[in-house]
Amino acid sequence: MKRFIYLALTLLLFSSVACRNEHGMDEDTQPIEEPQHTLLYGIIADNYRTESGTIAQGETLGKLLGRYGVGAATVDRLDKAAKDIFPLRQIRADRPYTVFMAADSTGSERLDYFVYEKDVIEYVVFGFKNDSITIHQGEKDVTIRRQMRSSVIESSLWGAIMRDSLPYALAADLEEIYQWTVDFFGIQKGDNFTVIYDEKLIDTTHVGIGRIWGAKFNHAGKEVYAIPFQQGDKVQYWEYNGASLRKQLLKAPLKFTRISSRFSRSRLHPVHRVYRPHLGVDYAAPSGTPVHAVADGVVSFKGWGGGGGNTIRIKHAGNLETGYLHLRGFAKGINKGTRVKQGDLIGYVGSTGTSTGPHLDYRIWKNGVNIDPLKVPQEPAEPIAESNKAAFEAIRDRIVAELNGVATPDMIVTSLEPQPADSTAMAPKNE
Repeated sequence: MKRFIYLALTLLLFSSVACRNEHGMDEDTQPIEEPQHTLLYGIIADNYRTESGTIAQGETLGKLLGRYGVGAATVDRLDKAAKDIFPLRQIRADRPYTVFMAADSTGSERLDYFVYEKDVIEYVVFGFKNDSITIHQGEKDVTIRRQMRSSVIESSLWGAIMRDSLPYALAADLEEIYQWTVDFFGIQKGDNFTVIYDEKLIDTTHVGIGRIWGAKFNHAGKEVYAIPFQQGDKVQYWEYNGASLRKQLLKAPLKFTRISSRFSRSRLHPVHRVYRPHLGVDYAAPSGTPVHAVADGVVSFKGWGGGGGNTIRIKHAGNLETGYLHLRGFAKGINKGTRVKQGDLIGYVGSTGTSTGPHLDYRIWKNGVNIDPLKVPQEPAEPIAESNKAAFEAIRDRIVAELNGVATPDMIVTSLEPQPADSTAMAPKNE
């Protein structure tokens, strides 16, 4: 009998062990899954009724919160608490907001959270839960997706960007990178480009672009690469041979315009109807378009220039002087003797003086003699240093391979941080 009981207990123990899985759990026992919650702006939204809208023109935050049961005294407490975090005066009309409404024991609703979206990524959460005031800022989760896109230009860079549904920011970034090298006013049909960039997404919605990892621009039969590389403490863009894309002068003193008249020794004047020299380049642009200094220099003249209307002249290195005529007005702080840097705002397109419409008459003098602004020899900025040449060429070769569609995954450049002296610049590194 004792032997029978022993065998029965042994079989029962064996059966119990056999029924356990590799995690030490019985086969008929399932792991307990954590409940899945819906998160909005970092708030568990399951137990709330949410409502979204946009701030109306002229609507105060107090009036808006009052619609959700928040009294004036609480709004005053909120205003004081928010002063050093996100002042309420920074709230703007037409920006989205979301409210989180909770039911109380009587079946009525109360506002626990009010979320204001500063932009497509950043937001502010104002909390009213348990009669306390809390404020914190946050950011939506942004996914980065690497993109490589190409386009053929038919009329303009912007036209190609819009036709091929590329991010508008690409046009501005490409013009920024190539502004010393590519004549965007002389774009020809058939010019084309390829660009590698980071696209920013929230869920599946495009919210912007990040770094430009490289570009190739074919302009007037010439292929110009833009290779990012960090020399010193700043990432800049370089040509294939290591020359800087930055030049002594910007190609033009303003953006997004067209050339309406070129440099000529004999041109029919549109007002006086006689032939006379036109010793500059006219850029037709809307009144108020920003005008920028094409190079570092010192303002040598600011004032009324007769037929040239409001005029600025700037002296630069190399016995060069530039002139900007027919301005509507001058930028704040621009006076005779003011030092300006390349790209600084100096004035705005207008139609002052002898003019038939808003445009900028842009002129250049070399040793006091007018020269064609579109034919000024360009001296590049400092090239890649000899000590950086090997690291630059390693990065360049990988980016060029990607632009030309022959890069393998291990060749993709993901960091532009300087490599340690004892490491190979070819090793990919995540930022």
